[in-house]
Amino acid sequence: MSNVKAIPVAEKKKWNKLDSAWVLNLFGTAVGAGVLFLPINAGMGGFWPLVLMACIVGPMTYLAHRGLSRFVLSSKNPGSDITEVVEEHFGKTAGKLITLLYFFAIFPILLIYGVGITNTVISFMENQLHIAAPPRAILSVVLIAALISVMLMGEKFMLKVTEWLVYPLVAILFALSLYLIPEWTTASLQQLPDGSAFLSTLWLTIPVLIFSFNHSPAISAFTLSQQREYKTLEATERHSNRVLFGTSGLLLVFVMLFVFSCVLTLTPQELALAKTQNISILSFLANKFDNPYISYFGPLVAFLAITSSFFGHYLGAREGLAGLITKMNRDAGKAEINRKKLNYVTALFFLLSLWLVATINPSILGLIESLGGPIIAMILFIMPMYAIRNVPSMQRYRGQASNIFVTVMGLVAISAIVYILFR
Repeated sequence: MSNVKAIPVAEKKKWNKLDSAWVLNLFGTAVGAGVLFLPINAGMGGFWPLVLMACIVGPMTYLAHRGLSRFVLSSKNPGSDITEVVEEHFGKTAGKLITLLYFFAIFPILLIYGVGITNTVISFMENQLHIAAPPRAILSVVLIAALISVMLMGEKFMLKVTEWLVYPLVAILFALSLYLIPEWTTASLQQLPDGSAFLSTLWLTIPVLIFSFNHSPAISAFTLSQQREYKTLEATERHSNRVLFGTSGLLLVFVMLFVFSCVLTLTPQELALAKTQNISILSFLANKFDNPYISYFGPLVAFLAITSSFFGHYLGAREGLAGLITKMNRDAGKAEINRKKLNYVTALFFLLSLWLVATINPSILGLIESLGGPIIAMILFIMPMYAIRNVPSMQRYRGQASNIFVTVMGLVAISAIVYILFR
């Protein structure tokens, strides 16, 4: 799939353009349109729980995604994606089940992005440009086809497009964070929750931040790209770890700076009001300060964030669907499908399903996405740690304190997600 030119051996130990491109792609995968609601969801509990969360979310993000990348690299067959590695380690039945769950955890997010980008463009045309939008069915199929065509153009082109999207996204988030500094107040600093309220807020905020920093759908494709480029396990791990560390750092600095800037600008009561009104943080700030320029950035940030995140989630959903098709095909005793042909088959499925859902614009997608939360947390946090204890090829990672940390944080996150779903 990769068209990226091989890097000379002497340069393979250094940071290079491929590493930078993947940092931006993984950053873009994590930062969906939800970043516009993150300050509200994460900041409602007050400033001080958020400070503690900022201290642990960086290591938590890096270590969990590193574990998943190591899991992909643990196969005895180089080039095996996550669906193949799961079957190799846990058997055919478990492999099919986990692949199915993996697909259905990511696919609804892709559906939401199909709806989201259509709604964002329609809203921008009607409210900012003051022109009539094309019929929803036509606009949605054009937008979704454009996104999927980028994925069909190959890895190098997809990474380049992601760079074009993520640079302005980072710049806008940073500029908005700095723009709000003169408006900072001490209102949220004065809200000191008692011990039980502090722990409760922390517990319920962990899943919000985990999924705002989650780039697990792209980890398998990213790891295989590194493996193709660097060949040896040692070089692949070294570069993969650097990229994952860089991605976690970039997310921590730019996303959390934006969150803190918004939380320090608004009082806890205003954040609660924004939650009640169900509007993005930029819309609320634009109304508060009567500043139309801020409201213009809302659709732009949403468009950039949805598009860049779409690519990473498409990689994961395509991998899951292709894995299911390959397994069913093999069980039926049929010849293996050509990978390029399989990419076109999955692209057609995603085009039709995303277009149908974007045209209908149903209101239940958020609920379906939420149900996938525990599955993503299980695959990202628990499965790699379980494999370290039980899979011979991952034995060398045993005995590390980070394994306990990732397992505990994964269980905490899953318990909070389940509680939020059923309370």
